[in-house]
Amino acid sequence: MRIRIIGEGDEYALTDLRSWLDRDPGTAGLSVESVAGDGPTMGVLEALDIILGNGTDLANFAVAYATWRATRANGAGGGGAGDGGRTLTHGGSTVDISHLSPEELADLLRRLDGGDQGDGTPE
Repeated sequence: MRIRIIGEGDEYALTDLRSWLDRDPGTAGLSVESVAGDGPTMGVLEALDIILGNGTDLANFAVAYATWRATRANGAGGGGAGDGGRTLTHGGSTVDISHLSPEELADLLRRLDGGDQGDGTPE
């Protein structure tokens, strides 16, 4: 399953999230690719494409994302929960995930994965 986390204009949040995922033992092995913008924002980090291979990856990503978000909200990450990295895109679905618990995010990812009829490429 390929998901895209949109930066919503906050390149620092995406850089911080990528670093967080690289350091987290449960997500360190995930394939995470940076997506740079085209046109006037060319070269600016706009999103992260993340490949989740199985249910364990889904759960580990959900916990790592929620922990990262909570850390940022508490001020340790340099920003609040309203910063970038809160919108998830998969296929034709775009969802604000900033308010979801790890369990809710993992459930959403499982449902998106189960309903995937395309090639897994975010739009």
